[in-house]
Amino acid sequence: MAHAPASLPPVRAPLLTAMLSYLAVAMRPGAATLLLLAFASGAVTAQTTSSIASDPEVQAQIGLFSAWMEGQIEYRGLPGAVVGVVAGDDLVWAQGFGHADIESDRPMEPDTRFRMASHSKLFTATAIMQLREEGRLRLDDPVVEYLPWFEFEKASPDDPPVTIEHLLTHSSGLPREASSHWTDFDFPTTEEVRELMPYRQAPFSPEVRWKYSNLAYTLAGMIVEEVSGVTWADYLQAEIFDPLGMSASSVDVEDPRLATPYGSRMPDGSRLIFPFVDARGMAAATGLTSTVEDMARFVSAQFREGPRGGDRILSTASLREMHRVRMLENHWRSGQGIGFSVRRVDDQLFVGHGGGYPGNTTNTTIQLDSEVGVIVLTNTNDSNPSHIAGELWSTVGEAVADATATKAEQVAWNPAWERFAGLYGREGRGVTRVLVMNERLVTMNPWSSNIGYTTLEPLGDGTFRMVAATGGGAVGEIVRFVEENGQVVRMITGDSYVVRMR
Repeated sequence: MAHAPASLPPVRAPLLTAMLSYLAVAMRPGAATLLLLAFASGAVTAQTTSSIASDPEVQAQIGLFSAWMEGQIEYRGLPGAVVGVVAGDDLVWAQGFGHADIESDRPMEPDTRFRMASHSKLFTATAIMQLREEGRLRLDDPVVEYLPWFEFEKASPDDPPVTIEHLLTHSSGLPREASSHWTDFDFPTTEEVRELMPYRQAPFSPEVRWKYSNLAYTLAGMIVEEVSGVTWADYLQAEIFDPLGMSASSVDVEDPRLATPYGSRMPDGSRLIFPFVDARGMAAATGLTSTVEDMARFVSAQFREGPRGGDRILSTASLREMHRVRMLENHWRSGQGIGFSVRRVDDQLFVGHGGGYPGNTTNTTIQLDSEVGVIVLTNTNDSNPSHIAGELWSTVGEAVADATATKAEQVAWNPAWERFAGLYGREGRGVTRVLVMNERLVTMNPWSSNIGYTTLEPLGDGTFRMVAATGGGAVGEIVRFVEENGQVVRMITGDSYVVRMR
């Protein structure tokens, strides 16, 4: 989903039926506003979006999640939230719950603005990767090459230079913050950040451990400005917002469509209302404002393939680098890519980010394999958006992933392949047993102390591909069998071979 077309195609009957069905539920008194968007982009059409949104299980899960979310608003006294589910290039479903402003009875809408806080880091990291693609910097460049004034008290005298990659992967060891801005809401200017750096002491040496740092991303934003020659906000507008059609996004701009920022609920049930807070010199770490619709456009950009150009704001190679773990947390259950946090849950890999600002907390969670993402934006500090995102994924997100899954065409089992079963090896070098298991060929090591096997996926023409969950051996490579005089005599796996022993 990139630039929305000037006019969408006529709404077809299935889509209209689905919309009317949803609206009948969503427009009940006190219920939230529902939006079903069909942004035509590339090969994805409104009809495709219609088929996803009208899938019976997707509809059922939308109803389940909506009932739970409405209950959370009521039971927990949350002001409001907007959620969205993205599939490929489409924002399949978006809905507002509760209020953007309680006093004026302004409802949450999909176009309600939120302070995205640390989501800003994803955009700063993207900007750095764009500049790298242009050959204007390298990730292993020391920060001081671009910011000559960059100095601080090192954790150890022999520490190596802090690099750009250290900043982007939270492995620099630098302090988390630049001042007391989260206490007094008085964020430093760029000049003030420069002046305070010599008095900052790094708790850790670079690459010793993952340590989140808003200061590090503030410096990364300064590098973007130094290399590009424009402000961070202007760079984002030209190189990310405009190409993706993110027309509702901005940096530290007061907007009447912003959700009112509420504090955590007090014992008497009341909530403070926070003022608008300008991130100033730390905008690259926390100054972004956006909507669920615009964030969906950014999520969709993570799935695109090919070289940079148009709505492909980065090449495929750069995106893969950003999504890959560069630094593990000490407990090894989550890690850090370039900008993106990375975690594995129940054998599924997720990337994304969260954000927390005075009165706004947000979360974006993306499942790359299925090309489905969920977005949760809230206007209070005690909503726990990461938990809401988890519930949204396990209901609507997984249903959308199932509805959009492309099942690979499988080569039908051929009973003649049973002739490949047997024992293969070379004298004194171990053996491999090929077995037939329920109409599939597998290989296993009968001499191993544990039982395990690797599947041979048929490709046709008597060739197979080695398939396994881990990367050892010749995983992903081609397996074929050699026959002489009507007898199987050899199994070739990748570049190696073994002879049939019996």
